[in-house]
Amino acid sequence: MKHFMLILGAITLSVSTALGQIETTPQTSSAVGTAPIQQGNWMVGGGIGSLGYDFDSEVFNIALEPGAGYFVSDGVALGLKLIANFQTIKDGDNPFSYGLLPFARYYFPEGASATNRFFAEAKAGIAGSRGGDDVNFGFGAGLGYAHFISQTVALEALAGYNDLSGASASGTQGGLGLTVGFQIYLPGQR
Repeated sequence: MKHFMLILGAITLSVSTALGQIETTPQTSSAVGTAPIQQGNWMVGGGIGSLGYDFDSEVFNIALEPGAGYFVSDGVALGLKLIANFQTIKDGDNPFSYGLLPFARYYFPEGASATNRFFAEAKAGIAGSRGGDDVNFGFGAGLGYAHFISQTVALEALAGYNDLSGASASGTQGGLGLTVGFQIYLPGQR
């Protein structure tokens, strides 16, 4: 019995040592097909950083854009974004502006693979600024790329034009920008 336990212990030690040597690599993509963008699904997330340059007043800004959307049909989502924009102006104030903008997003079937999707997004709504009395019109449009790292999470990059008219001291806050963020895709009830 002693020899049996000794042999069993040696085998257990050998197997656990061998299994401990197996290396795993982090998951960088997942083949999802069209499952995340089907009618009835939800998406939540947003831009974790938006860098842009205002052509009119030479302003550098960074914005946060949390949002949520619902897929009204396959590849088409409607939703709402909240935009909080912080600016730095050379030799001037550093204003804060905000916006509440409904959006529409379309995922292109062309150029898609099992792990990525190209999309277009348009948004329009209301915008304002700290210390400002007026609420104004804001809009934006861009093209983006979503790379799925799991069945429900995608990293995104969106390049486009945003304009929060009248939301800053210069009267406009528009220009080209790049947003890098993520989306979580939640299955709807079927």
